[in-house]
Amino acid sequence: MTDINKKNASTIISASWIFTSNSEGQLLSDYSIVIENNKIIDLVHQSKVFDEYDADEIYQLTDHILIPGLINTHTHAAMSLFKGFADDLPLQDWLNNYIWPAEKTFVNSSFVKDGSILALSEMIKAGVTTFNDMYFYPDATAEASIELGIRSNIGLVVLDFPTNYAADPEDYLLKGFEFRDKWRNEDLITTSIAPHAPYSVSDEAFGLINTYSEELGINIHIHLHETQWEIDDSVKRYGITPVQRLNNLGIISPSLIAAHCVHLNDQDMAILAKNKVSIVHNPSSNMKLGSGIADVAKMLKQNLNVSLGTDSSASNNRLDIMEEIRLAALLLKGKTKSPELLSATQAIKMATINGAKALGLDSIIGSIEKDKIADLVAIDLNTIENQPIYNPLSTLVYSSSKSDVSYVWINGKIKLKEKKLVNLDEEKIIHMAKIWQKKLKKM
Repeated sequence: MTDINKKNASTIISASWIFTSNSEGQLLSDYSIVIENNKIIDLVHQSKVFDEYDADEIYQLTDHILIPGLINTHTHAAMSLFKGFADDLPLQDWLNNYIWPAEKTFVNSSFVKDGSILALSEMIKAGVTTFNDMYFYPDATAEASIELGIRSNIGLVVLDFPTNYAADPEDYLLKGFEFRDKWRNEDLITTSIAPHAPYSVSDEAFGLINTYSEELGINIHIHLHETQWEIDDSVKRYGITPVQRLNNLGIISPSLIAAHCVHLNDQDMAILAKNKVSIVHNPSSNMKLGSGIADVAKMLKQNLNVSLGTDSSASNNRLDIMEEIRLAALLLKGKTKSPELLSATQAIKMATINGAKALGLDSIIGSIEKDKIADLVAIDLNTIENQPIYNPLSTLVYSSSKSDVSYVWINGKIKLKEKKLVNLDEEKIIHMAKIWQKKLKKM
């Protein structure tokens, strides 16, 4: 018999620890999250939650830590089908002689749909609930996102040169805005304008991009200062660095999401800080391509919002934000010789609330708080690798891995349960990837 004094809820999730990632960085012990439909309606101590609420679904996750859904703030999801295709090469060689020719041969909407399904499945299993993408055929990425039920910010790609997808900047933008209009009422999908990089987009195209960004109030997502070659090329062609050039063109603003930012001089850093740009740190990709290590310590001193990204599987081989959290913390300590820099709390925030701020979604996701959407991850710390536990946040950052992710909820719906994808055939996805591998291998 239902107690009329109790309130109804869809789901109650109880865990040994809950890291809220709120402004105070609260870590709660033995608390429960109460969800109604897709929203968090309460945080209650486990000793009281069932006195106050009835729920359709109940999860008692002892020895787990619940955190906000992880946010992968820089991806090219469909490029998962190029994973391992051209390893151990510098960026320009990798792009010009391998990736771009392969894209010309193979990339179409079917490639993007299948590659996105592969990528998004991997991301969900690793605790990612939101990704910020930049690639061709955005409809195919959106279809995969909706099928898997993952939150996405999908970039409207712009390049100066033709691809299978579009002919010129105007064509890219036209197709991009058609996509935006088609999907604008879908709760799980938002958009940004995504010029590839300063070296692949002209001043004229940036002028169009800036106008549309301001008129529509949407973000710009770009690769910026990824390699020393990029800076040297810009100085040779324009007499100034890419940051300085984009600043002159009006692109540098709080709406800019700048991926990489590995090579910044003091003037560049000051420009980004003054304009409150969000930076996406991609430690694995930057190291694998030999691009360098971003000076995150200086970014944080300038109060820049720094989030984390994996980049594509073609330049990282893993869509694993938990690994990026650990690397971000370790690299900063090693680079500065200061072990106290980038605490476990700060590192986790980079992958949660900082990513949400970059995407302009921090009012609805990125932290565990009342009235926010229930994008949540439960991580099992009851393993040999994670014992003993003195500080669960330190254990999460330095000991745990994506294999410890047990449960994932996106928009209040369970997407990973007991480490298994819900309503997805993993064997079918693996088979699909192997079919594409055979095609690419013949190139």
